[in-house]
Amino acid sequence: MKELSEDTSLKISVKTLIGIAMGIAAAVGMYYALMKEIEVAKELPEPTISRTEFDLKDQMIRDAVMNTQKQVEEISHDVKVIDERLFEIQQNQK
Repeated sequence: MKELSEDTSLKISVKTLIGIAMGIAAAVGMYYALMKEIEVAKELPEPTISRTEFDLKDQMIRDAVMNTQKQVEEISHDVKVIDERLFEIQQNQK
């Protein structure tokens, strides 16, 4: 493996150097454009959430949690039934 030193020379074509420069320029341009958009977004007014909207979303989340709880209980029951049937099948095979 070659060691890099002051005397090491790299052969890079002009096309490659121009491509690298264009890539860096594009990345820097996108960075500054993104920073400008972030600053504009910081100045926008915050959206207002009405009490009714908050209550409706809260109720929707609570209903989803309760529905999920019911589904978990049903799945738990189904697993117990499957476990009992599997135990019976194993006992009958012996």
